[in-house]
Amino acid sequence: MRAQDSATASGTIAVTIGTETSPPPAAASAPTQVMAPDPAPASAPGAPQHPAKAPARRGTLLAALGVVAFSLTFPSTAWGLESFGPWSLVALRSTLAALIAGCFLLAVRAPVPDRRHWGGLAVVAGGVVVGFPLLTTLALQTSTTSHAAVVVGLLPLTTAVLGSLRTGERPSRTFWIAALAGAAVVIGFTVRQSGGVLTSGDLYLFGALLVCAAGYTEGGRLARVMPGWQVIGWALILCLPFAVAGSAVALPLEPVHLTAHGVLGLVWVAAGSTFFGLYVWYRGMAGIGVPRASQLQLAQPLLTLAWSFLLLGEEVSAAAPLAAVAVLVCIAATQRTGRRGRAARRPAGETGPVRS
Repeated sequence: MRAQDSATASGTIAVTIGTETSPPPAAASAPTQVMAPDPAPASAPGAPQHPAKAPARRGTLLAALGVVAFSLTFPSTAWGLESFGPWSLVALRSTLAALIAGCFLLAVRAPVPDRRHWGGLAVVAGGVVVGFPLLTTLALQTSTTSHAAVVVGLLPLTTAVLGSLRTGERPSRTFWIAALAGAAVVIGFTVRQSGGVLTSGDLYLFGALLVCAAGYTEGGRLARVMPGWQVIGWALILCLPFAVAGSAVALPLEPVHLTAHGVLGLVWVAAGSTFFGLYVWYRGMAGIGVPRASQLQLAQPLLTLAWSFLLLGEEVSAAAPLAAVAVLVCIAATQRTGRRGRAARRPAGETGPVRS
């Protein structure tokens, strides 16, 4: 039996090595043959590093596209108010956006979210579907779009703070310095643009700031456990019964004077700002994190001022180019700083009930 075992072993080694050698050297060389593939795994860690930059870059582009869509919200709302009252405009906006989302969800047969996610979806719905549109629409009855842009100037910093607390992300000190500097530039510019005069709409604006930051943070968290477009889609569906009821009540009570501007404004705030904008925004937040994505919104007030000048004929200060350059520098700084992604727990939706 030992002779057969030895013969079998040497036969096996001969097949493996491809040369006839004595058993001891063959046995010694066998580990070398087995270990030969090791260099491949050694280079594997380097392989994902380059492709890993692609999702981050794509996330930044998606979030930036969302900012562009959001920058048209205030001018479009001002147009919409030419045809509809504030309550009618918000109710119709939510109804149309929910119908668009419902068609997409049915077309792809999207699964209903788990029960543990509905609390977070309610926060998204209350913040970005109902709260922010309603409060800013009420504010724009007495405030110009340039003055209302102060809300967006504070929104990135507020969202970054809430996102850090909610998701466990810990941006670096350089990030916070750049974020505070960018917020200071935007606030200073927009207040100077509005003449430094506070209006009765400021309470609406500050309320909109808080509810929107909460909705952004919760939506960015949920976008890690479900597709971003489904986050806003299900949040809109959650609001649909209330939006339909609101439309039925508000339309008979508020005057309606249909104009081209009014209809275009309604269509954009429903399809562009509410559905498409939030769709790409949440996908971007899932890719690069809530704090970094939120800082891209530092550019939103300046974009809104540009749209206000082009679409509404509002005057824009000559300081706008200087402010734009300063804000872009701050944005670049926040995007380059590394995140100390120290999560105290696993990202969100997998650790129990959603806090609101």
